[in-house]
Amino acid sequence: MKNLVRHVSIVALAAAAGACAARRAPLPALDRPAPASPEEVGMSPGLNATLDSIIDAALADSAAPGAALAVGRWGRIVHLAGYGRTDWAAGSPAVTDSTLFDLASLTKVVGTTTAAMILEEEGRLDLDRPVRDYLPRFDAPDKAPITVRMLLTHNGGLEAFAALFLEHRGRDAYLEQINARPLRAPPGTTTVYSDWDFILLQLVIEEITGTTLDAFLEERLFAPLDMRDTRFNPPDAWKPRVAPTEIDTMRGGKVWGFVHDENAWAMGGVAGHAGLFSSARDLAAFAHFLLAGGTFAGQRVLDAATIPRWTARQSPGSSRALGWDTPSGASSAGRFFSARSFGHTGFTGTSAWMDPERGLFVILLTNRVNPTRENQKHVALRQAVADAAQRAVIDAPLREREPAQQDRGR
Repeated sequence: MKNLVRHVSIVALAAAAGACAARRAPLPALDRPAPASPEEVGMSPGLNATLDSIIDAALADSAAPGAALAVGRWGRIVHLAGYGRTDWAAGSPAVTDSTLFDLASLTKVVGTTTAAMILEEEGRLDLDRPVRDYLPRFDAPDKAPITVRMLLTHNGGLEAFAALFLEHRGRDAYLEQINARPLRAPPGTTTVYSDWDFILLQLVIEEITGTTLDAFLEERLFAPLDMRDTRFNPPDAWKPRVAPTEIDTMRGGKVWGFVHDENAWAMGGVAGHAGLFSSARDLAAFAHFLLAGGTFAGQRVLDAATIPRWTARQSPGSSRALGWDTPSGASSAGRFFSARSFGHTGFTGTSAWMDPERGLFVILLTNRVNPTRENQKHVALRQAVADAAQRAVIDAPLREREPAQQDRGR
């Protein structure tokens, strides 16, 4: 079953959102936007039907029990829809634009990276200081060179993952273990995507602010952006709106209403790398906020110059920006998101991509790990949706992304 909803309580893209915006007649700037038809923002009138067809086919092929999709351009929402149901069980609620999905690693960018951006702007976080300056207990000699910037670009040399949840609980235990475990590579020499980077960044943020990551984000980001569906550890009253994830016998069966990631769960559900729950309508607001230069409803949350600096590739040998990723190889952003685009994915089946050159964003939320993480059908779905959104742009030429140097020959 499909539930198509148009949502109006999200931020409009300002007329000066970027150089590309100046090349077309700008829509009137709104404090809060109205939905628009695709034609009003230079997109094909057949876009909605095309997106519906792609996702309906994927769900029929068991890519996930349900999905939510938000697509917008130039500060207007052209597609905001829920598809399927929250679970495979008969009688499960239909997915809507307000269904809560476990964001998994989208937590890294929506939450932790944005908190770090705010603190850097305020002069409270220096990206080039060693992590141990903020966390004195992170004192292993081999980790002395690791800087905050290395955490954000995943080149501090930390290992990608370990099942610490089998034996350890809480922030202090995780800091102790990350400090004690051997490095994968010398700091600064190679890129290894690691959850430990963002657990450490979380602890740095909490040390600076004197509060927990979830409390800081609620005050400084989620409340100002009216992201009412976005939080760690959703309350029991929200459970009927939460899309279940995997069957996990270690944790009693169906993971429903609490975080899927086991290490985030062992840390109490609030972690820098995973743990956020959110909806398509809230993430549409967040995407607009970034494409609009850091403002929402007249409030400035980030400086406009901060966003392009943090979302640009940081070295020619890696696709990584600061916290964010950029399209590379067989990206979930498909073939046409520009090289200046930025986004991220989440293990549970979530993804978010923004293209500032074309004023476009695509948010796709699924619970593809229900009932098992072995399901990989979401990969092709992400690419198909991204390509359909880009192909629908009719007021600018469609260009296949030129591979970056590190992508050539893959």
